[in-house]
Amino acid sequence: MTASILYLHGLNSSPASLKASQLQSAMAQLGLAGQLRVPALHHHPRVAIAQLETLIAELNRPERGRLVLVGSSLGGYYATFLAERHGLPAVLINPAVRPHLRFDGYLGPQKNHYNDETWELTADHVAALAELDVAVLHDPARYQVWLQTGDETLDYRDAQAYYRACALRIQAGGDHGFQGFAARLPMLFAFAGIPRHLWQDIDFPSVN
Repeated sequence: MTASILYLHGLNSSPASLKASQLQSAMAQLGLAGQLRVPALHHHPRVAIAQLETLIAELNRPERGRLVLVGSSLGGYYATFLAERHGLPAVLINPAVRPHLRFDGYLGPQKNHYNDETWELTADHVAALAELDVAVLHDPARYQVWLQTGDETLDYRDAQAYYRACALRIQAGGDHGFQGFAARLPMLFAFAGIPRHLWQDIDFPSVN
């Protein structure tokens, strides 16, 4: 059995985001749609982690192949916590680093523009994020970290410093959404251990 992938979107994002949609389309082209999960994560970190723990219990089984986490932004922060807890490999895309230290002045009403959900960012959300902080990565070789220097939401240098012992892939320019994600899917699939013959002839930049 080939690899399974669990994709973790960021704050106020959704399975309908561009990267999630491109990954879902690509996995379907490979005939591996059933090996991918892209859950709609709850806005509260404790609920989101509970959702993800349930999916990891389902997917992290020998008969399903290798499980790889792919986390974007806040999803990268969640993926780091879960990779450490379960010994899983992870690809992190413009990941948030210590997000609980970044919400000063941002508590209050929030809106997810993908599904129009409105919710309240509270001090309890921030406390829950702090509970997930990983002080030291125990096996940096498990991680591949993709950063773009033009990220307008997060300073890529924070992730560069935190993940300095990991395999860093830093591109000049770009943005927080990570421009050119589809073109990098072969790198993701190779890392996940998906057989090359399944994806080598696909024009991934045209995936949408």
